[in-house]
Amino acid sequence: MEAPDLRVELDSLLLQLLRDLEELEGKRAVLNARVEEGWLSLAKARYAMGAKSVGPLQYASHMEPQVCLHTSETQEGLQKFEVVRAGIHTPEEVGPGEAAFLSSALRRRKGPAKTPEPQSSEAPQDPLNWFGILVPHSLRQAQASFRDGLQLAADIASLQNRIDWGRNQLRGLQEKLKKLEPGTA
Repeated sequence: MEAPDLRVELDSLLLQLLRDLEELEGKRAVLNARVEEGWLSLAKARYAMGAKSVGPLQYASHMEPQVCLHTSETQEGLQKFEVVRAGIHTPEEVGPGEAAFLSSALRRRKGPAKTPEPQSSEAPQDPLNWFGILVPHSLRQAQASFRDGLQLAADIASLQNRIDWGRNQLRGLQEKLKKLEPGTA
């Protein structure tokens, strides 16, 4: 490859890298805003429902993920991250959870009790139902903000991989150009 062709390719790669960096900065700003909105909405929900009504004590003992993160490879060999609904693929069980142990210990202490049958629903239960049937709108807003933030985080990770790949390509082209024109630096 000739030096002028390398320079043209180097320029186009540099312009693409700058566009990607600008997009990354914009997505990070939007992510920060979404997370801040989520925390603010969560605080409003705690105020509306009471501080003890929205907290770790209301979490289910067994949680099912609503979304999963999948990776795929692009034509350039880059990893692309994608958030998909959890009903499509179920994650592997790693081991018994600590919450299951605690709940069985509490059941034994109270006396013989019926163990609930695990529900085998294809779609995971909405976590908002843990906090009651009529939850404040601010709690739904918090859930939506964090869901949007999760998608943005996956997009940012994919974009960061593309930027790292572009930087490596840029360095490689600069090295080739130095070999072709040793006097220029």
